[in-house]
Formats: sequence, structure tokens, C-alpha cells
Amino acid sequence: MRTATERRELLKAVYEEARDCRRCPLYQTRTTVVFGSGNADAELMFVGEAPGANEDRQGLPFVGQAGKLLDKLLGEIGITRQDVFIANTIKCRPPDNRDPHPNEIEACNEYLRRQIELIEPSVICTLGNFSTKLLRADGTGITRLHGREETRVIGTRAVHLYPLYHPAAALYTPSTLEALRADFHRIPQLLALGAPPQPEPAIAIPQPTELIPEPEDQIAGPEEPPAVTVPEPAAQLGLF
Repeated sequence: MRTATERRELLKAVYEEARDCRRCPLYQTRTTVVFGSGNADAELMFVGEAPGANEDRQGLPFVGQAGKLLDKLLGEIGITRQDVFIANTIKCRPPDNRDPHPNEIEACNEYLRRQIELIEPSVICTLGNFSTKLLRADGTGITRLHGREETRVIGTRAVHLYPLYHPAAALYTPSTLEALRADFHRIPQLLALGAPPQPEPAIAIPQPTELIPEPEDQIAGPEEPPAVTVPEPAAQLGLF
């Protein structure tokens, strides 16, 4: 198991990698990479869609009107932004706030999954269609799924996945805001469940060593027993 310090250092390394990312054309138009912000030890994580203009300028997610609504809804259930971690499906702003393209989501997907692996949240709330479809690996829309928790394995981490309407969609639609608020008030119940049972870590199976034949004119000495390769303990996997 990684210590909290180790996880933070690894998360910083992912940030440094993302900060100079050129995996898709969005690097040409961004002001800054919006990696995510919050508590690296958070039990609750939010995943939105993409940075907007304010986020692109400040380098932080959800700092506009949708972010203010998110903060308000968190306050209603006794949680602050410092208690959670907030990220997006992609880390760079699409021009003119257009929808992310599939190739952009695919290029950024590894960063998000590494964030989830390192932060180790118990509950992930997806905000809107893009993050919900990505983390569920399914095309079902948010209108059918909002407020319906399910257990999902994302990368190496099992979480309670909880789809919600995006706060931006609720800003000017009272019925959507009402539904979002009702769904938000169930979050403390999900956090009280703790993390779901985690999948067993994969253990690499040692491959047999290829034998090198002796030259015909070389006199072989007494045969020695073959070396035995001992797999690393599960607790050490992934540290190297």
C-alpha cells in the first residue's frame, strides 16, 4: 500500500506530465492545463466535462457560475471544496467551449484514470453526459441515469459511481436544479457505505528462462538445479 505522501508525489508527477501534454491538438489553443484541484486523499471525487474560459485562465476547475452552484450544493450537505477532488474528462479547454471530440477524450483518458488510481476515492460523481458515458463505458445519457448509484471498476479501482446533472445545465432550468439538489442530498449516504470491495491486484506470472545450449566441445560440469523465480508479494506490485 502506498503512503499518503507517496500518492501525493505520484499525483504531482502526473500533473507535471499533463502540464506539457501535446497528445491532441488542444495544446495549440489552451492557455493552461486544468489538471484538477482539491484533496488528494478525498473519499469523494467529481468529474466534469471540460474547462471553460474562466478555468482556462485560472488553471482551476469549476471557478465560474457552475462552480459557485457546485460549492453551494456541497455546503448544503456539509461538505466543502477542500474535502473533495474535482477534475474533468479533458484537461484543456476546447475552442469556443465546444463539446470535446472523441480523440481528445481518448488522449486525456489516461490522466483521469491515473488520478482515480492515486486518489482512491470511494464515490465518484460524474457531472453530465461526457464523464458519465466515459466512466461507464456506455452510451446511456444522464437523463436516464442521474441519481442511480452503481459499483464500477475504473482502471484498478472499484468505486460507487453516481451520475449527476452538470451544474451548468441546472443554472437556468429550475426542474433540473431541483433534481440535482435531490440527488446531491444522497451523497452522504453513499460516503457512509465506504469503498466497495476492491479487485485483486494482477500478479505477473514469471516466464521460463530460455536455456542456452552448451557448445559441443565444452565438457559440462555437474548439472545444477534450475533457478526458481519468486514473484513479488502483492503489496510490492506497482512500486517499481
